[in-house]
Amino acid sequence: MNKKLLSLLFLATPFFTFAQEKGLDQQIDEAFGSATGWFVDIIFYQIPFSDTVSIYWVLFPLILGALYFTFYFNFINFKGFVTSINIVRGKYDEVEGNGKKGVEVSDSVSTTAEGDNPDTIKVEGHQGEVTHFQALTAALSATVGLGNIAGVAIAVSIGGAGATFWMIVAGFLGMASKFVECTLGVKYRDIEADGTVYGGPMYYLTKGLKNKTLGKILAALFAVFVIGGSFGGGNMFQVNQAFQLVENITTPVGGVSFLHGKGWLFGLVMAILVGIVIIGGIKKIAKVTDKIVPFMVAIYVAASLFVIFSNYNMIGDAFAQIFNGAFSPEGVAGGAVGVLVQGFRRAAFSNEAGIGSASIAHSAVNTKYAASEGLVALLEPFIDTVVVCTMTALVLIITGNVTAENASLNDAQAILLTSGAFESAISWFPYVLTIAVVLFAFSSMISWSYYGFQGWAYLFGRSKRMEYAYKVIFCVFVVIGAAASLGSVIGFSDAMVFAMMVPNMIGLVLLAPKVKEELKKYKDAIKAIKSINIYNEHI
Repeated sequence: MNKKLLSLLFLATPFFTFAQEKGLDQQIDEAFGSATGWFVDIIFYQIPFSDTVSIYWVLFPLILGALYFTFYFNFINFKGFVTSINIVRGKYDEVEGNGKKGVEVSDSVSTTAEGDNPDTIKVEGHQGEVTHFQALTAALSATVGLGNIAGVAIAVSIGGAGATFWMIVAGFLGMASKFVECTLGVKYRDIEADGTVYGGPMYYLTKGLKNKTLGKILAALFAVFVIGGSFGGGNMFQVNQAFQLVENITTPVGGVSFLHGKGWLFGLVMAILVGIVIIGGIKKIAKVTDKIVPFMVAIYVAASLFVIFSNYNMIGDAFAQIFNGAFSPEGVAGGAVGVLVQGFRRAAFSNEAGIGSASIAHSAVNTKYAASEGLVALLEPFIDTVVVCTMTALVLIITGNVTAENASLNDAQAILLTSGAFESAISWFPYVLTIAVVLFAFSSMISWSYYGFQGWAYLFGRSKRMEYAYKVIFCVFVVIGAAASLGSVIGFSDAMVFAMMVPNMIGLVLLAPKVKEELKKYKDAIKAIKSINIYNEHI
């Protein structure tokens, strides 16, 4: 099948070359923009709170939902943190080996006489495809990326250093939302006879909600949105930004890069690499992400710490700017509210807590206890927002790059700003950052291809023909994304990503009691194992 995919991509190459003719991509972009602008305007509508402050309405359900789950689950985002680390370390693997095999399912879902759910458990003993760590890295690979580099630079330029404080707060709150959606992803997933897992909001909305008609409508909407999001924000935007940075780093002073005008070639190479990985499904994707993601995060954090400690005399002042700027900012539009909005916006757009996408990756985990993966998932916003985004912000603050003049930068320019901040302490780091951005883009694409495919399979069936049709289309969009600047297409896709929040948040709130039941089951199982171990020690 890999040969077929490569053949299709090479056959399509003339079309991509044609797509570069001057003005064609702009014509397509304008036509698409005029047809879909209404949808983008609805999703990204900003509620005006004053002459200087407007807030995206999508932030309200995301942040308020996260706050609700934080209280409803008794601060699980803080109290469950150590348990989460221990699960990833394998400390509670013993729990998985006891009791009846299978995934716990909702009482409201039909079961056989033996108590099994025929849709959820197709073959006893199949409990998932990947480990806790692999599921975490697969989900992280879709969120840790350009937003952590470019988005943070823009957020602190507009909202000042204080935006970092609210970004951290929103990151901690988002941990609760991730816990809920990823627990539900495992609880209501489907497992095929061969062990292939199908999971995500489509399934917990369909199976979990008592009103089956509402559940099916919400699930179908989510599936449509996730497919659209996978082609744009999870694909075209990623490869487009990666190419821009590669072209910039290969441009000599006063000259032109050898890659200028050859975006299609860069896209073709990326499409081939992406195609080779995604043909293998979630197991192949997880094997790649569990190596790339830890490496990327470690390199980025290490470089950030080097820059920070190289200017150790400025660390105290940087934190003073963050805390003072959060509550009594100077020269920021909208004052403290404006700062808060920028911090919350960056966190919500970065970690995607409440969007529902991560539950698709986490649903493939090998476990019998749904809450165990929910607890692992709450580490995701912590790593993505509290660690990586904060590191970027600190580097920018310490190197003096947080200025209002940078507020109008686009994503590509913001990446260069961050690159320059690192270069001030590590002269060769822009080359490393370029590689990191390409790896970020690559890992985001392969994970989003899985998300989109799950929505595709829900709507069009699980046949191999449908699977390969989606994957070929996805790879074609990789080339188009690198070759053309389709701002309206990507804008529409971003809107679809955040539209996923609407059906998902409805499901999360209504199904929260089921998650509480799953959490109790898992906690009881851990207590039982601890009791047995203590008893054995005294024999």
